[in-house]
Amino acid sequence: MTKKFTEYSKFDLSDVNKEILKKWQDGDVFHKSLEIREGHPSFVFYEGPPSANGMPGIHHVIARSIKDIFCRYKTMKGYLVRRKAGWDTHGLPVELGVEKALGITKEDIGKKISVDEYNASCRKEVMKYTREWTDLTQKMGYWVDLDNPYITYDNRYIETLWWLLKQLYNKGLLYKGYTIQPYSPAAGTGLSSHELNQPGCYRDVKDTTVVGQFKIKNPKSEMAQWGTPYFLAWTTTPWTLPSNTALCVGPKIDYVAVQTYNGYTGEKMTVVLAKALLYTQFNKKAEGLALEDYKPGDKLIPFKVVGEYKGPDLVGMEYEQLMPWVKPVELDEETGAWKDASSKAFRVISGDYVTTEDGTGIVHIAPTFGADDAFVAKAAGIPSLFMINKKGETRPMVDLTGKFYLLDELDDKFVSECVNLELYKEYQGRWVKNAYDPQFTVDGKYDEKAAQAAETLDIYICMKMKQGNQAFKIEKHVHNYPHCWRTDKPVLYYPLDSWFIRSTACKDRMIELNKTINWKPESTGTGRFGKWLENLNDWNLSRSRYWGTPLPIWRSEEGEEKCIGSVEELYEEIEKSIKSGFMKSNPYKDWGFEPGVYSRDNYEKIDLHRPYVDDIILVSESGKPMKRETDLIDVWFDSGAMPYAQLHYPFENKELVDERTYYPADFIAEGVDQTRGWFFTLHAIATMIFDSVAYKNVVSNGLVLDKNGNKMSKRLGNAVDPFSTIDKYGSDPLRWYMITNASPWDNLKFDIEGVEEVRRKFFGTLYNTYSFFALYANVDGFDYSQPEVAWENRPEIDRWIISLLNTLVKDVDNYLNTYEPTRAGRAISDFVNDNLSNWYVRLNRRRFWGGGLTEDKLSAYQTLYICLETVAKLMAPIAPFYADKLFGDLIAVTGREHVASVHLSDFPVCHEELIDKDLEERMQMAQSISSMVLALRRKVNIKVRQPLQHLMIPVLDEHQRSALEAVKALVLNEVNVKEMRFVDNTEGILVKKIKPDFKKLGPRYGKIMKALAAAIQQMSQEDINAFEKAGTFTLKVDGVDAVIDRADVEIISEDIPGWLVANEGRLTVALDITVTEELKKEGLARELVNRIQNIRKSSGFDITDKVIIKIASATEMDGAIQSFREYISNQVLAKSIEITSEPIANATTLDFEDFTLDVLVVKA
Repeated sequence: MTKKFTEYSKFDLSDVNKEILKKWQDGDVFHKSLEIREGHPSFVFYEGPPSANGMPGIHHVIARSIKDIFCRYKTMKGYLVRRKAGWDTHGLPVELGVEKALGITKEDIGKKISVDEYNASCRKEVMKYTREWTDLTQKMGYWVDLDNPYITYDNRYIETLWWLLKQLYNKGLLYKGYTIQPYSPAAGTGLSSHELNQPGCYRDVKDTTVVGQFKIKNPKSEMAQWGTPYFLAWTTTPWTLPSNTALCVGPKIDYVAVQTYNGYTGEKMTVVLAKALLYTQFNKKAEGLALEDYKPGDKLIPFKVVGEYKGPDLVGMEYEQLMPWVKPVELDEETGAWKDASSKAFRVISGDYVTTEDGTGIVHIAPTFGADDAFVAKAAGIPSLFMINKKGETRPMVDLTGKFYLLDELDDKFVSECVNLELYKEYQGRWVKNAYDPQFTVDGKYDEKAAQAAETLDIYICMKMKQGNQAFKIEKHVHNYPHCWRTDKPVLYYPLDSWFIRSTACKDRMIELNKTINWKPESTGTGRFGKWLENLNDWNLSRSRYWGTPLPIWRSEEGEEKCIGSVEELYEEIEKSIKSGFMKSNPYKDWGFEPGVYSRDNYEKIDLHRPYVDDIILVSESGKPMKRETDLIDVWFDSGAMPYAQLHYPFENKELVDERTYYPADFIAEGVDQTRGWFFTLHAIATMIFDSVAYKNVVSNGLVLDKNGNKMSKRLGNAVDPFSTIDKYGSDPLRWYMITNASPWDNLKFDIEGVEEVRRKFFGTLYNTYSFFALYANVDGFDYSQPEVAWENRPEIDRWIISLLNTLVKDVDNYLNTYEPTRAGRAISDFVNDNLSNWYVRLNRRRFWGGGLTEDKLSAYQTLYICLETVAKLMAPIAPFYADKLFGDLIAVTGREHVASVHLSDFPVCHEELIDKDLEERMQMAQSISSMVLALRRKVNIKVRQPLQHLMIPVLDEHQRSALEAVKALVLNEVNVKEMRFVDNTEGILVKKIKPDFKKLGPRYGKIMKALAAAIQQMSQEDINAFEKAGTFTLKVDGVDAVIDRADVEIISEDIPGWLVANEGRLTVALDITVTEELKKEGLARELVNRIQNIRKSSGFDITDKVIIKIASATEMDGAIQSFREYISNQVLAKSIEITSEPIANATTLDFEDFTLDVLVVKA
């Protein structure tokens, strides 16, 4: 034989990683895996694009491993799996990173830095960490086409987005609206509802809240008999009170008028609030106290209910403006003129959304800062409180940076007629939340602790209200408040002009199509995603930023619109504009762009971004100039459009989508945070434009937390660096650990010790198994060129492991086909650790030792080889590096396959005819019994090398008896016991106890559970035996037939004198632990064999070397040697064993429990 299996002196998976990666790169193996599948059916995979302006983290390893696993698996199953990489290059993360790097804010763009320069910085910033992303992608073994990625800032990509937007526009699904929307002052843009619903955006915050006193102008008589009458309204945002223009009551809520005192000022007052919240605002202990007896400072403030009303009884009542800083105004839409609208404001209105869950049951309405507020105010004819700026535009009291408008930013006439300078000037320029105040953001880093420690505007306003007898109660309150997904700062609700996608029009169809998608886990599809669809809002598409895809809509001042769907269309419209005199020349023509030529070079001549696209003026149908709406579009639309834009559809590759050959995706995967991000936008665009799903199967992976369950972050110092982890352990143990430790959709508590354990237990065991095989195969010259041993001539244990191997192939194939990688990995681990190594190889070692290449030994070699080769293929999708190494080492000698990599091979096929379930069951019994017996040995500290005499097993039926008979010899040899005795359950040798499992039975028999538990515990030995035999048992409890299964109870056999008893499922074993003198001698002989074998190893002897042994005489050992000399000699290949009373030079001293023994072992 010219070739030998490679033998290794060390096991280093990091080195394997580097070696195999070089092999892949040198041999272009990834692209070969595509080439060999050309013409095969496609398995369509979409890569969710990451943004390369930030470093990849450990969580990206699990996300990319999941994608890689199924793509590799499907490739090995014979599919063509194209994997196009992508880069997400627009949006807030990029812009905020650039602003931080340049030391500017959004307001500086166009002033300190031009839009052109700013966008050039964004283009550079977004690819900042491309090299690191590429490095990690390659090192972790994620096969994806990085040479030809789709890039969302590419003009061809943007052109497809424009085409998609035009389809929505033509369908009437794209519209402009002026509404209250979530707005991020820190990011400088409005946000869509799906952005607001990213994980972690809603957070519990502790804010200062106030129950404000709104003085009633025209009180009912009973309200005016005790002090000043007030409506009480509660708010968690006191800074919105200056913008209050109405109070809202519930139409079906009961209200009361209550005479009392103000707890801060001691003034008499009558207050109106919801009856259901009376004791929330008043101490019940004070009920009945005389009002006249109260003295300021008393802890208990008396109160007395003097009137009751329904909500409608209060509607129309007026109150004084709480903070008359600014008068509300109305704008004449035709003339643009404004006028004072105070007469229409400051009254009580009705709203169905008012509840009595908290507060006072009366809601303070500030229409400029809440969507619900704006809706009910508009319905009731209540004006909003607006400022008028220098441009004559209406604006809320707070500007887009989060501060009260400065007086010099407002219209002079408006200030003189509508602003109370004395009251307002103190607040101009004040930040409504400390998070927006620049003094708490130093060098681009927000100091949250300092911001929280400083006094807030809310506290200041509340103190002023307290002094002015306007506050009934001030307290801290924990509530859930939305934060910006990119700045981590709170959002405001703000009136904005925005473009919307009318996604609600297609809501039902989205829900219907979602039911056809295979979600892993299913609960995400029906719950987090499904519920989201059920409560869908229209999609706020507009972003008031600079770096992103421009909205392709041009509009005239008269309201005429044109939506552009391609560069060619824009080119033609510019030509029309030139003829109308609005454009001097066509910039695209000037730059040499050729419409209809779709090459990269042609499209790189132009730039569809701002500011260039903003300079284009088009002409309307009526001949009016049209300017582009300055908005950009939501970056999630960019990524949601990738199925089409990556192909430059419909301008190129039209047939791939239209004929459904590369659409929809068979599989996608991303983190759970994408449920309402990428997963949603993919689904929404596909439904609204193509009436299709965008993906058929989706795996939504959970978070990667630290080992204590905390979120990882650099700030906390608990983040794990993926690069150093791979460098130390290799990629395979990391991938295997992350996939097998928890299902992908569960949060993973990452512990680096777990990676080491996987390296040692699974990969170390597999390496040792291969090393064992290679060592002996090389000695015997096995290379699989020998004839296959006939199946019927193979021993039962070979047929068992091959049967189990085929069951494993079947299971792993099924698990991967149903997107269950954790179960696949665990099944492979269990097979390698428990069955192949710990059972098959260990029990068959002697078959590989010494002698010629007999049929029995050949069967052992062929069996073990097939197991190793098949395991290499099965594990290849999860652990691509070591699988390739192992597979390559095997086929390099046998030549069973002629492929450059395991990833170019086919996935194993299950041979059903080789599966023997009865044999698997028998062997499983043998393993279970052995495990129980060995556990009993450990319990009393009796080593396995110490033989014992008796093992007793109760049998439940003839099937079990015959199965046990078949493995009797194997078990006795494995546990080192001389005899096995089967006893019938009815013999009464073992006494059994039965315990009910309350967790399983409770839900089924809740009402009678206590009585059922008592009945179970009173079952006789005959009942228990019958139950074990049948598997079910029926008990009559309180007139109910309670049927219990074997899984509903625990049956335990009690120990008997001189024996130990163990139970597992339907198996019970009893072990005689008596050690006779003869058994003790045999145990010592076996222990001596083990020690001599260790000496042989440490001395470097070859496995076939004969030896001569000298042993110092010892009372404790001499008898054992005399009785078992032949056994010892055979086991250690001794030509002679001499016991001597003379000192032995160069002897090794062996330490036994009660004595020491000098032994000399030399080559014969």
